[in-house]
Amino acid sequence: MALKGGTFFFLLLVACAALSIPPDRMPKNEPDFTDFAKKLMRKCQTKGYPAPEMMQLEAIFNNSDLPMTDRNSEQSGTLLTTFLNVQDSVSTNEEMTTKTWNFRNLPTMLKLMRNSSVASACYMQAFMAPLCWATLTTQSENNMTSDEYDTLLSAAKPELQNMPLNLPTDVGRRQNLKKMMKVLKEVYDPMSEDQRTQVVRWVKEQITQKYFNCTMRPPSDPRSMLMKSCKPSLEWLNLEALTMMGPYVSRLATKDIDSSPKEQLCEFFRSAQFTSAMNMNSKINPSRGKKFLQRFQECFSGKEFAENVDKLGILACHFSAAPDLTPDISRKLLSELNNCDDVCNPNITELRKHLVKSVMSNKNSTEALGSLGGSVALLSPKQLSETTDKPLKELLKNVGSTIQWTRAQQRTLSKKLLCNNVSLHDCWKSGTLMPSFPNYLQSFAGGLPSSVLKCFKNILPDKEGLNNMCMQMTKGQLMAMLQGPLGQMVPSELVQKSSGHLLHRLSLNKLDKVNISLDQVVYKDKVWSRSQAALVAKKMHDGNFFRKWHWRLHSVLQGVTAEMIDGVADNDMQDMVQAITETPQWLSKVQAGCAARKLFATKEKERADYFKTINETEMNNIPTYLLLHLPPRKAMDLPDSVCPVLLEKIKEANLSSLPHRSPSRPALTQRALLCLGPDLSGLTNDTVSMLGPFLCELQPFQLRQMAPDVLNFSLQKMASCQHIPQRHRADIIPLVTQTFGDPSNWTAETMETLGPFLLLDGNATSALPYKPWMRDILYCLKSGMHRPSKALGKKIFDLTTTTSNATSTSNDDEVPTVALIEKLGMYNVYWKPTQLAQMSNKNFLAALETLGAVSDYEADQLAVLSKKATEVLGPVSQMTESVLIQMGCITRGFSNADLEKLPFSLDTLEEIAKCGWNEPQMEAVWKGVVLYNNLKVQQLDAADMVALSQFICGLNSSEFGQLNVNAFKDAVGSMDGVQCSYKVAQQLKSLAVSAFGKPNTWTEAQVSELGNIIAGLDPTELASLKSPVFSFISKSCIPHILHCAVLSVPQLKALGPDNAAMVTSEQRASLSDEQLAALESALTGSPDQTQRSGQSGTPSLNVEGISAFMKPFLLLLMGFLLL
Repeated sequence: MALKGGTFFFLLLVACAALSIPPDRMPKNEPDFTDFAKKLMRKCQTKGYPAPEMMQLEAIFNNSDLPMTDRNSEQSGTLLTTFLNVQDSVSTNEEMTTKTWNFRNLPTMLKLMRNSSVASACYMQAFMAPLCWATLTTQSENNMTSDEYDTLLSAAKPELQNMPLNLPTDVGRRQNLKKMMKVLKEVYDPMSEDQRTQVVRWVKEQITQKYFNCTMRPPSDPRSMLMKSCKPSLEWLNLEALTMMGPYVSRLATKDIDSSPKEQLCEFFRSAQFTSAMNMNSKINPSRGKKFLQRFQECFSGKEFAENVDKLGILACHFSAAPDLTPDISRKLLSELNNCDDVCNPNITELRKHLVKSVMSNKNSTEALGSLGGSVALLSPKQLSETTDKPLKELLKNVGSTIQWTRAQQRTLSKKLLCNNVSLHDCWKSGTLMPSFPNYLQSFAGGLPSSVLKCFKNILPDKEGLNNMCMQMTKGQLMAMLQGPLGQMVPSELVQKSSGHLLHRLSLNKLDKVNISLDQVVYKDKVWSRSQAALVAKKMHDGNFFRKWHWRLHSVLQGVTAEMIDGVADNDMQDMVQAITETPQWLSKVQAGCAARKLFATKEKERADYFKTINETEMNNIPTYLLLHLPPRKAMDLPDSVCPVLLEKIKEANLSSLPHRSPSRPALTQRALLCLGPDLSGLTNDTVSMLGPFLCELQPFQLRQMAPDVLNFSLQKMASCQHIPQRHRADIIPLVTQTFGDPSNWTAETMETLGPFLLLDGNATSALPYKPWMRDILYCLKSGMHRPSKALGKKIFDLTTTTSNATSTSNDDEVPTVALIEKLGMYNVYWKPTQLAQMSNKNFLAALETLGAVSDYEADQLAVLSKKATEVLGPVSQMTESVLIQMGCITRGFSNADLEKLPFSLDTLEEIAKCGWNEPQMEAVWKGVVLYNNLKVQQLDAADMVALSQFICGLNSSEFGQLNVNAFKDAVGSMDGVQCSYKVAQQLKSLAVSAFGKPNTWTEAQVSELGNIIAGLDPTELASLKSPVFSFISKSCIPHILHCAVLSVPQLKALGPDNAAMVTSEQRASLSDEQLAALESALTGSPDQTQRSGQSGTPSLNVEGISAFMKPFLLLLMGFLLL
């Protein structure tokens, strides 16, 4: 008979309670199990689960059927008291202490539990899971039977991913290790990368201890003295170890993979366990993937390998060369590769194309086409146009709407399948356009011109179909959809049906007029733009809807202003901050800082010394996202008693809301270090891990004080930091090279781990040596960078075009081939004009679309490419719109006279808007567009203006005066990327004034909607803007504002950290000392800070910040004085 949920959890609860956890086994400042029990119980409370009834609890814990002779009078009472204390502390400020329980009468108590039931299992599990895990990781195996061990392990498992992974130093019997790994494999997916790495290190040590009676610990680890060291040649990774580790094998070092005996590794490759361990959801670094692939190929040679390619799983994504395979085997491998991305393997696309070619060589072309799956996107527009309709439609039905088509492919498919091979511009007029689009044809509707989309009247798909249609459309096409088929919809229905990119195109002008109930705007699937969110937030605030929705506003949070947050009543603050931190991704740094300051002020109204006397429960009630903004003085005042909670919060913190230059960063870092102990040399790998992302804030001199092994560990963790303070970087790179040696001698694995440090410095990047694996590693590291440097791009280019390990990586003689061009992608920008000139016409034509996608060619490169275009494609006068789409940014190489002759449609302009056009070129293109499309300025509608994009800068003052103001109001929110000269921006500003009124009346929503047009304001207009709107100015607009000197101190402070960081050195030079201090305040997110930074790139520190930095020096000085 199956146990009821409550019965099962109580059974396990008592199993845990029967075991002793001495308090002295817990690290002084580390959280104990009750801290995590409280955390998990809060989740039960948030979900609205009822707490267990007292009568049921007493019936369990104080059951009189327990034999009196064996009964301990304190046993059940202590456990019940502890449970109730934990439960009560979730909603009160009671503190609690850890008790000790004795092992008594476990079999009898378990028997009593079997027929019990409890209404709410959630609280039981919340209390039981951390207690069970703490017992498993602190008790000797001699204290429990095998059944007891199983019981505790299964009880801990449900919440294992929500607790710190404190693995036992000694797991005990081999059988326990297998049981522990079975559970750890089952929770592999929700684990973080750090936790997975931790498990690998731990299980490797446990295997060598239990099976080989030796240790892998370094000599500096005191525990290594208890057992002999393993020999480097130890083949510890046998079949049993591989099977035990499961998906964790993907985290092994290459030297570990080499330590696996060939016969046993081959047996593992043939097993179902390998298929499970290397499934496509796994993540494996290039060096490991290639090492496993090499060992796999050693096990299967020739025909046998070909027969097993469908078993490769994630290893298939690490092929570096295309093997020669039959069409059938190519099809199998292709199906594996369809699930790969090219993030860490630049060869994947080339390999897939090779396999597609092999598959299509099959005599049965219909069958071959059907087997391509998602790789159908690798067929050229010409190949797609030549396929027969029926098998192509069948394939599209199977692959769904997720394929990313190029613009040329979209146009080809639209013409072929939607317009019955009639010209795209004519298919609506001729009546050949399909009356409705089946789901499988919706994904390439973006190939239809805006002029056709505007004519739709009856094509109104369901919400999912509409989303599929709009997924790959440009802004101009989406605006055309709003004017065409959606323009006839009732406004409330339009908002209800729209989502994603389409919803963002809904202008403030239209949204303000929509009379909809506000409950429609806070759905989770409604992702509003910032300007829309600001408008909706104001409507909700004015209607007092925030309290109704308990501040659970989702993307509308973007539009909440500082004034709205400041206006929240003190007794509503806790509910408000709890709600907004459920979706912190929608909060800006300004909003988070404002909410934090309001919360802190509210708390200090309760007690003036709130943060000096704060207890653990109060600390837990402050969301981590806001606690990060604690001012330095308050951070340093936190009592030692809250260290466990502080460390738990810091370890899990997301620092995205905290300005890079915030003084709270060093202060919280220092407070955390003091929690871990006064001596940095005493830190261990485990305690360093408790710093979480604040490890990235440590200064080089602090890192140097660590023990060698801990420094090694810390630097490896820091390599994955999202941000390392600019002022630390110059000293960290030498520290890395001192610790790990000259980068020219690094292995591929070391480069994967530590490479991000080198990529912080352009010179270090340029100095990287040629190695066969270097390009692939850099390519992979690039994917994790926010803004890859030009030095990295040039290095990838050099490594890609250099074919041998030469002392000089000079590649001046290399000629662009199709394979090289496609492999390089955006890095084709580094070809020299002489090399581009040597490219064959055939290769140029085959790679035209790839070359045309590069946006930042120099003038001499463009001269060569545009000349080659006329040689291959004919004179400018004969070029077609389809050709221009493929040429992309290469069109910028033509003379202004030629640009006026090119057949640019409005849709084409949006595709090439970001190619770096200068103003005379934009004027020439605009003239050509008017002529080719027979346009009249006064007739341009909103969709036309959006499609014009950057080229609206080509209009003259007379033409700007003829633009329709209402159309401009609808279009301007979708013109956010347009950046014109100041002279032209003034013309757009005049339109904005006509549309929205004088600048001193503009709201946050309007300022956000106007984007870069704000840069066109004159000094008087700029100074007249209300201070609160400054944080809503577009970041891209800030560097183009010419009159920063007129801004007041409140305006500069209101910019916020992100906008303040965009201010240029030239703009800074025009500011007074007082203005610079205000800008510094905005940059650090500290409104009350007025000190000016003494050095560019170094944050100004108040007394608390200086104290935080100086304490280690004072401790060191005291040590010398006491000698």
